[in-house]
Amino acid sequence: MDSTASTALPDLWDRLIGLQPDPDLWVVLGTMVGALALVVPHTLWRLSRNAITIAHEGGHGLVALLTGRQLTGIRLHSDTSGLTVSRGKPHGIGMILTAAAGYTAPPLLGLGGAALLAAGRITLLLWAATALLVAMLVMIRNAYGALTVLVTGGTFVVVSWLAGPQVQAAFAYAVVWFLLLGGVRPAFELQAKRARGGAGDSDADQLSRLTHVPAGLWLFLFHAVSLCSLIGGGRWLLQV
Repeated sequence: MDSTASTALPDLWDRLIGLQPDPDLWVVLGTMVGALALVVPHTLWRLSRNAITIAHEGGHGLVALLTGRQLTGIRLHSDTSGLTVSRGKPHGIGMILTAAAGYTAPPLLGLGGAALLAAGRITLLLWAATALLVAMLVMIRNAYGALTVLVTGGTFVVVSWLAGPQVQAAFAYAVVWFLLLGGVRPAFELQAKRARGGAGDSDADQLSRLTHVPAGLWLFLFHAVSLCSLIGGGRWLLQV
């Protein structure tokens, strides 16, 4: 075996599982403010929400596979909506978990990311996110969706391989803050649409038909998961 390759592989593994130093507090707070600036203003949210849609539809797809369903495709649209199609029984626990995974995926991914950052695993977080995006790209079935995932994944690759430790840390914290904060807003948007008589085929309404539990209770679950993830993940990021 080439000695260069035999040396590179352990170095690559050490880099992946190694610990990175925590960034300064001003970086953590600055990335939090930056994430808020993308989530709160409506104009910027209309653009940045695409990243939340990727996580939302990715959550549907991942849980569909984990529960034994056949994932046939994912579509991401320019209006920040999305569609994940899977085959299997139209009822049962697999379908319920798949339907429930959309709104809960972004905040739970943010919570998991916060746990990795609190443990100093910045590189592991960036590479894991890249791997998930690559796996999702295989299942994308429309051009806009493919472009969105390619740009997002490409950004992670560039930062992971070319950026310095401080830039990687700032990027990782910004992504996790955005998932935690951006994971809260969609449930409130869904609640507002349902109050106006819209979104009759939302995830909450589908879950209601599957389980005979009122859609409002499923919406409460979405709120609980996102807010608890934000509180828990925020505490980890701020080290309080």
